[in-house]
Amino acid sequence: MQASLTLRRARRYTRLSILDRYMLTELAGPFVFGVAAFTLIIAATQLLAIGRLVSNDHVPLWAAIEIFLWQLPGDMGLVFPMALLLGTLLSIQRLSGESEITAIKAGGISFTRMTIPLLAAGLVMSLVTFAVQEIVAPFAADQVAQIENIVLNRASAFNRDLTVSAPLPGGGKQITVATSYEQHTQALLHVTLIQYDRNDVATQIIFADRADFAADRWLLENASLYRFNPDGTLISEPRVAQQEVELGEKPTDIVKRLTQNDPENLSRAEIADIVHSNQLTQTELRKYVTTYQEKLAQPFACFVFVLIAIPYGMRAARSGGGTSVGFGLAVVIVFVYYIVLTVFSFVSQTFIGLAPLWAWMPNIIFTAIGLARLRRASAV
Repeated sequence: MQASLTLRRARRYTRLSILDRYMLTELAGPFVFGVAAFTLIIAATQLLAIGRLVSNDHVPLWAAIEIFLWQLPGDMGLVFPMALLLGTLLSIQRLSGESEITAIKAGGISFTRMTIPLLAAGLVMSLVTFAVQEIVAPFAADQVAQIENIVLNRASAFNRDLTVSAPLPGGGKQITVATSYEQHTQALLHVTLIQYDRNDVATQIIFADRADFAADRWLLENASLYRFNPDGTLISEPRVAQQEVELGEKPTDIVKRLTQNDPENLSRAEIADIVHSNQLTQTELRKYVTTYQEKLAQPFACFVFVLIAIPYGMRAARSGGGTSVGFGLAVVIVFVYYIVLTVFSFVSQTFIGLAPLWAWMPNIIFTAIGLARLRRASAV
């Protein structure tokens, strides 16, 4: 009985009212239009790059189309907030321009209550954008890298020498260099390992024809070992059939770092793994930590854009104009927002200790502006 009562209460609280459904319906059409419009704008630049792949690099058309389609999920982190901003501007502009907001207020519904479904939609889309960014976009980026590796670099998963630096358990570091990587076997070819002590003095050099990954270890085949003793003597072991070593990373991690060295293409979990590997330079570390924090904050631009679009949509309605005014206003707001975002991104890389704060500052600033203008609009 108690459970049934609780269930009925939950349904009552989660059930959408007529007003909620009406406001969300008004938002849906312009939002879909915004997704289509901004996707086409962003895709136009990618189509030029795809065309160059086909014409200059002689990439098969099927591969170019696959690359284009797999690149689209990575753009949704920009498209969804901008589309929601445009959708909110246009819907509020229409409701205000046709005096429907005035009619709703006359029915005893406050302006704040009227905006709740729009703000809830912004919050939900923030979570959706975050999920796409963390799950779909990294997978899509992996698919793009695999297609490019197969089509453009048939002999190797990367078109330059591999170099990995990893700390050693007892201090010092190990530098691993390889000339190529076999994707189907996950093996490194023509490998050179150089180990240094804490004073950056070389203690061992290993040359191997091949390094295969198995059971969290690398097995070097046909290896030649040269150890340098503190007294200056050299111990050599040429042509060792197999030698077990640690390179610090798995094959997929190494290739991903080389083919997708931009942390924007990685999920927060993947960025955290790379940061904790202690294999980044100081400059790379600042970039990765900043991106790690921004990837949590930026999806919530959906909510912030809805909040700031509501009062600006009413202002646009009073100043006259139609879709073109809403579209232009959306472009201006997005432009200013991402300028502020870029500025704080540079600040974050300079003062890395406060990276979480700097990542959220654009949202905080625009939320404060939105709340102030929303309060003023609700008082009218």
